[in-house]
Amino acid sequence: MTTVRVVVGAALFDGGRLLAARRSAPPELAGRWELPGGKLEPGESAEQALVRELREELGVEAEPLERVAGEWPLRPPYVLHVWTARLLAGEARPLQDHDELRWLAPDELDEVDWLDQDRPAVALAAGLLRRAAP
Repeated sequence: MTTVRVVVGAALFDGGRLLAARRSAPPELAGRWELPGGKLEPGESAEQALVRELREELGVEAEPLERVAGEWPLRPPYVLHVWTARLLAGEARPLQDHDELRWLAPDELDEVDWLDQDRPAVALAAGLLRRAAP
């Protein structure tokens, strides 16, 4: 039996906008957009992994807020769990695995070609973003 491995994705909010990251690798995903994040390391909580991945991939400090309801299958044995997060410090830059970043307002979320598995999480996160907006 294969153990399921969790990949955490961040619905990173700042100023009423959601961060989208364009993949630069692997080739089959390059050019499509995703919520940034990555794999949990052994002994790490989802929140710890989210903070570490955002620091490594984007050079920012963020605070995980709440898990978005749901779980989305990736290639086996991975599943995607998404958390909302708030930007605390730094300016997001595409440091690894991405070649472009965009901050999207709620009405701009359909302007990028999201990875299929990220689409339902983005839709749920957008609902949270709209509720949190002033």
